[in-house]
Amino acid sequence: MMPSPPDAAPSPPPRPAHPPRHHLPATPPRHALAAGIALLLAPLLIGLLLRAGDRPFFQGVDDRWAASMDGSQADAATGIATVLDRLGGPLGLVLPLILCGCLCVYGRWRSALYMFVANVLASVVVVLPLKQLVDRPRPPYPWVLVNDGSYPSGQVFSAVALMFVAAVVLFPPRARRWWWLFGAVYVVAMMWSRTWLHAQWLSDTLAGALAGAGACLLLWRAFEPLLKTEAERTAANSLWL
Repeated sequence: MMPSPPDAAPSPPPRPAHPPRHHLPATPPRHALAAGIALLLAPLLIGLLLRAGDRPFFQGVDDRWAASMDGSQADAATGIATVLDRLGGPLGLVLPLILCGCLCVYGRWRSALYMFVANVLASVVVVLPLKQLVDRPRPPYPWVLVNDGSYPSGQVFSAVALMFVAAVVLFPPRARRWWWLFGAVYVVAMMWSRTWLHAQWLSDTLAGALAGAGACLLLWRAFEPLLKTEAERTAANSLWL
């Protein structure tokens, strides 16, 4: 009689499946709604102060800052400021539209929709009504072509929106940390550019930055369900399904 073969070694138990880590797009922070509302209310309240009186309490700071921007139109700094003015002008609208198209090509239409609303529609809904409400005069003798209404800065608003949304939809966590730093430097440079060119007051640029961050936070929270679905499909390589 043949001896029975030894029992085979038991196979190791299967490893528990871990849910995929979703890095793109990023999820909004817990207090995004409250922070967004607060950041949007701040420029509105400042605008009401400007509307109520000819000289608000912070006009002295604006005057001193404007006086410190005492270069000439032939300076190298003016050339840099003019380049930033071009980036914040027509290119400030074209670049987000190009990015929207690229995202759609890769099936990421939800991120593209978030970028379009934050970078294009939000400016119409937030900046233009504030300009109409406040109707603040520009600083004397701007060095670039400007329209009516200095408050808030539409170019700074657009710079914040572009840097913010790009961080959310384009960069994984490690790269995102560096992008936040780059974005902050870019926004500060845009604020400096607007005041160096005597196109806006310092408080106009601060209000534009606050409004841009607030609008992007609110829209990030509003688009959270769509962006979460996209993140899951990105992790599963099923964006087109």
